[in-house]
Amino acid sequence: MQDYSQLLIEKTDEITKQWLDSVIKDEEIQSSAHLSTEAIKDHVKDVIAALVTVLAQHQKSDVETITTASVHHGFLRAEQNFNPEEVVREYHLLRSIILKNLKEGTIEEAFRAISLINQMIDTAIAQCFKSYVEARLQELEQLQSELSLTVEELKRLVRASQDNLSELAHELKTPLTSIIGYSDLFLRQSRQSTTRDVMPSLEHIERVLSSGRRLLTLINDALELSRYEAGKLELNLAPTDIENVLNVVVEVMQPLADSRGLQLIVNCNQVPREVITDASRLHQILINLVSNAIRYTETGSVTIECRSICDQEWSIIVQDTGIGISPEDQLRLFQPFERATTSNGKRPSDSTGLGLAIVERLINLLQGRIYVASQVGEGSTFTVILPLTVQVQEKEGTT
Repeated sequence: MQDYSQLLIEKTDEITKQWLDSVIKDEEIQSSAHLSTEAIKDHVKDVIAALVTVLAQHQKSDVETITTASVHHGFLRAEQNFNPEEVVREYHLLRSIILKNLKEGTIEEAFRAISLINQMIDTAIAQCFKSYVEARLQELEQLQSELSLTVEELKRLVRASQDNLSELAHELKTPLTSIIGYSDLFLRQSRQSTTRDVMPSLEHIERVLSSGRRLLTLINDALELSRYEAGKLELNLAPTDIENVLNVVVEVMQPLADSRGLQLIVNCNQVPREVITDASRLHQILINLVSNAIRYTETGSVTIECRSICDQEWSIIVQDTGIGISPEDQLRLFQPFERATTSNGKRPSDSTGLGLAIVERLINLLQGRIYVASQVGEGSTFTVILPLTVQVQEKEGTT
């Protein structure tokens, strides 16, 4: 009699590797592209270990391990921004790979094993979805809370300055309308939902969260600009490892570059080993410059270059092969709500025109300067010069 539990133990590593390769290569699971292999495989060995007990003839089935592992997996995949179809696809791949590796024994034995595996994988999917939905709802509640906390600050900003108010209202209108509409639709459906309605409801939650995140980004950018103008932005100066900051930036930006078919190149062999600066503000500057370069580049590459230029200064250069910036747009590039036009003469819908304005002000705060060189159709180069040591500025009124 074929012992499928022992066979599964022997093939655990092989099954895990096959499943991992399948997930990475599967075009229907795009969210895995920016994750490490450890982050992707997560709980798969726990599921296999539990299946071993289920298939064993003389051992109590360990269904609880599958349940616990799948609940954890659902929370993790929600945190990693997988969509529901990708989560289901993962489990379907695992099921098919396990069955492919257990093609031994009599027909009766194989039928029993297949039935048990199907039952346990279905249990895993159900538990994973339960925690996935719970995590998404928690994120939605948190988003609503954050919006409530920022609304008063936004009102204060509007009262303080009427400049660009109509532009700001226009940018807020689309995501806010989407949030209201989909939230209302989700609430109405949730009152009469059945198991069949889970997928559409999740899609509505995803749209709400996406629009909410964009709205919060816009609000936070506007508030950041307001705090700078009011002199309320403070620096947290400390010894900073530039390579670590760059690695984080590349990790965040690589999926965006991959989604547009662009090569993200890093050339920082001559970067200073350590500078005294504000790491979070430096990260913010780089994220804005690189994301902006990717947004306006249709083909080719985006290059990040860092190097020491003298005993007191170092530079960051972000160069793209994009559409370039006209001389007219360059003159007002760092003004709030200004955006360069794309190749079709339009302004990108995913840009608020606040990113570069914030970049310039943060660079000033770090006692640096920024230069732009660009030609239409040939790309753009942003060069940032920063001191190796940012000096502490005494506040007015202190002695």
